[in-house]
Amino acid sequence: MRLIDLLRTGSFRLALLFLALFGIASMVLFGFLYLQTHEFVIANIDAWLGREAPKPFRSSVAEIERSFAAHAANNQGMEHVFVLYGPDGQILAGNPLPMPTDIATFDRPFNFQTQAEERRMRHRGIAHRMEGGDIVLIAQDMYETREFDEAFISTMLWGGALTVGLGLLGATLVGAGTARRLDDVALAIQRIVSGDLSRRLPSRGTAGDLDRLAHVVNGMLDDIERLMHEVKGVADGIAHDLRTPLTRILAGLERAQRRAASPEAYAAAIDDAIFEIRGVLKTFSALLRIAELEDGARRMGFSAVDLRQVARDVIEFYEPVAEEKEILLQLSCTDSGPIMLNGDASLLFDAMANLIDNAIKFTPARGRVTVELDHAAEGIVIGIKDTGHGIAAPEREAVLRRFYRSEQSRHTPGNGLGLALVSAIARLHDLTLAIEDASPGCCITLRQTRPALPSMI
Repeated sequence: MRLIDLLRTGSFRLALLFLALFGIASMVLFGFLYLQTHEFVIANIDAWLGREAPKPFRSSVAEIERSFAAHAANNQGMEHVFVLYGPDGQILAGNPLPMPTDIATFDRPFNFQTQAEERRMRHRGIAHRMEGGDIVLIAQDMYETREFDEAFISTMLWGGALTVGLGLLGATLVGAGTARRLDDVALAIQRIVSGDLSRRLPSRGTAGDLDRLAHVVNGMLDDIERLMHEVKGVADGIAHDLRTPLTRILAGLERAQRRAASPEAYAAAIDDAIFEIRGVLKTFSALLRIAELEDGARRMGFSAVDLRQVARDVIEFYEPVAEEKEILLQLSCTDSGPIMLNGDASLLFDAMANLIDNAIKFTPARGRVTVELDHAAEGIVIGIKDTGHGIAAPEREAVLRRFYRSEQSRHTPGNGLGLALVSAIARLHDLTLAIEDASPGCCITLRQTRPALPSMI
């Protein structure tokens, strides 16, 4: 991975931005702590000066000399300094500290530097001029303050360097991980563009931004792959399934042309051709309707639909066919009130009608077909259950493809588009279609994948 690729990643730049913001905030915090601590130390020194200065300042020169001399004898260090200077700056008593040359004001604390014992010393003190011109100085060494400043600044610099180092390392790791993921995504997209529709964008299974984007794109690729397969299947189905009726039409017309000798024979040939052509037109109409549903244009006309009433209408429509085959057709509903769904009533009617028609068609005499409606907490469930032969597990996905017909349906009327139409209607209404084993028979379920409208009781 090149450095320029790392710098281009949004996660690396975002990490650098947060590192800069954290650095600025840390500097402000350290500055605040330094000022507060420094002021606290100075305040302690000033408090000590305020306690020690009044007594010497009010004493005589002789008393000051005795007191300062005793202090110097007992305290060899220069931490606390008591000095009496003459008018010319000569030390008369006390610690051996040269008189500061930069006394800004008397009787008020000030900072000064002196050269003593071959080293430069920093003190904070207070000076007082006596009536005879002598100067009294009481001061405290600021060595601890200087040590605190050095330690504080060193800590700040080392902490800043460590923070910057760890921040850059973290930004590099995050940026490198993002760059690798983007490379994987780009590679997957290139393979998809080159024609490998089975490829999907890589996902780590987390709820991150890239994973959410990959999940949405992979769903789109699933639909694209399905549509591409369906387009190919449609082309193959048209070539295979429509060739037979067109061949029969051509053969019947040629036979009538060669052999028919009466108007009745010609009329019979024309009737057969019309019947076959109507079947072809019906197939094309079903294909166009599926394409219209997959386009989603009919969503604009959606309204609240009572599924209970739709199911009753479909059952009433198919009751004569069921009675003719001695099949019990019934409705089972767990909710006593209307079950409302936002959708198209005519399309929902067609979906239930196709499922019930197939159930009756493949259920033997004295069997049972049940339409189940359930308004559960997770959503609406529409189930069509029969006691027929069922659908084998390997064929449950294949039967949803256009023109697909299982072995047991080869000798029954139909064009293999019924379940494909139901699947398109289900997707339009955000319903998931599932084919399950009813033991015996088959159960085709439509489950709601979005929150339902509230029941109107």
